[in-house]
Amino acid sequence: MNEFVDLFANSDASSVSTSIKLMLLLTVLSLAPSILILMTSFARIVIVLSFVRTALATQQMPPNQVIIGLSLFLTFFIMSPTLQEVNENALTPLFDEDITLEEAYTRASGPFKDFMSEHTRQKDLELFLSYTGAEQPASIEEIPLTIMVPAFALSEIKTAFQIGFMIFIPFLVIDMVVASVLMSMGMMMLPPVMISLPFKILLFVLVDGWYLVMKSLLQSF
Repeated sequence: MNEFVDLFANSDASSVSTSIKLMLLLTVLSLAPSILILMTSFARIVIVLSFVRTALATQQMPPNQVIIGLSLFLTFFIMSPTLQEVNENALTPLFDEDITLEEAYTRASGPFKDFMSEHTRQKDLELFLSYTGAEQPASIEEIPLTIMVPAFALSEIKTAFQIGFMIFIPFLVIDMVVASVLMSMGMMMLPPVMISLPFKILLFVLVDGWYLVMKSLLQSF
């Protein structure tokens, strides 16, 4: 504990700068999961891919590790312009000691606010603004992250469920057709899911389903 206090009590400028960088790194690492889930495209992607697996009724295929890993790298691909802007305008000047920590926070939050505002519904944003009693902001920069983040997350979940509903429709039709055929043949004891599963997988492969899903996700941003 004394060593920790002495670290910040040192008057050496380089030592203080290193301490700030260490605190910043630990803070970012501790908040990384929340930032990844609530301030990027990760939530929409992972929900849509989970809907695809559920619609196919393939149980754990693809596994959770594959879905999360694919969502993670797709998120980095989509967010790369935003992350690059944050690195150039906030992190690099901060590490070079050209700006203060407060200014770095302001510069870093700007690109994220711009990204989230493009995919946030006005209705969701007004919900949190009215709850806090805040005045209508004149610009995006005036909206605090405490309001922008939950509004963005709510919009992302709604968008992901809309996409998931559209994905379910063709597979639901296959299930209904198979169930009708089995009932007409008097085979009511045979689970329709067991028969429709190969047809759903075949349809998904023939139309190159994963390509279409990835294309739709990329175009949605």
